[in-house]
Amino acid sequence: MNMVSIQDWVPIGSITDIPRQGARCVKWGEMTVAIFRTVEDQVFALEDKCPHKNGPLSQGIVHDGCVTCPLHNWVISLETGEAQGADEGATRKFPVKLDGDTVLLGLR
Repeated sequence: MNMVSIQDWVPIGSITDIPRQGARCVKWGEMTVAIFRTVEDQVFALEDKCPHKNGPLSQGIVHDGCVTCPLHNWVISLETGEAQGADEGATRKFPVKLDGDTVLLGLR
């Protein structure tokens, strides 16, 4: 028998709490999750840890569907969590969606 994984959608606040081209963080256990908002009001969620040296992605610059880590300028895709260009590595991504203005984070 296959186990069906049910997504738990947790409301974490309003999209207006997140600056455009910025991020806000939420704690999930020991982990910090960064919720990013693009200039087009898309939202993405990544662990707040660059795959290079664990830099705080939430403090980086959001641009073109990516965030640039403030420590060493690694560019991370908001959609996949993967490093771009010649850099290799990925950070954990989380499902996130909007219900009106409410941001819902998908946690299992």
